[in-house]
Amino acid sequence: MTADLGNEKRALRADLRQRRRSRTSTERDTDSLALTATLQRFVEERQITSVALYLSAPDEPDVRPFLNWAFDRGIRVLLPVTREDGLLDWAVGDGSSEREGLFGMPEVVGEVLSPLAINDVDAILAPAAAVGHDGVRMGWGRGYYDKTLGSMANRPPVYAVVFDAEYLDEVPREAHDEPVDGIITPSRIITFRS
Repeated sequence: MTADLGNEKRALRADLRQRRRSRTSTERDTDSLALTATLQRFVEERQITSVALYLSAPDEPDVRPFLNWAFDRGIRVLLPVTREDGLLDWAVGDGSSEREGLFGMPEVVGEVLSPLAINDVDAILAPAAAVGHDGVRMGWGRGYYDKTLGSMANRPPVYAVVFDAEYLDEVPREAHDEPVDGIITPSRIITFRS
């Protein structure tokens, strides 16, 4: 990574993190309701029976109501468990049992499956800081999803879950940055490639 690109990413992440933290509770509640409906539509339209998701932290787009809805409907949900080696294990989750994982992020408590468990889901819904119009996903800098997605030979469709304002004209891209197939925001589903 060039120093300029690294600085550009750090500055953009700081700006996005600040924007997320300055959101009002009304904005969060409104977006949570809208995002839940959009995620439900995504799953129903594609007849998804299993999905990889994540436990959202307080500043992230709130996927927890959707997780509860999916669990109630018998949709198999795999949630990530971070490992010291930079890979993700997965566990089947109901969204109600969690602990603080590496880096202070919420993680599911349950039977831990290998990194290969994600190969069997119908779709991967990944967190992101921002996504460019070309499908380049920028995460928060730890590389877990880039390593996971980059290691998959036949990966299912990957959609980044972001706020509407985090769908940008472009984001800085490095060689290891894995593109996504689309985004899901509170207001829309956009597919870049199928």
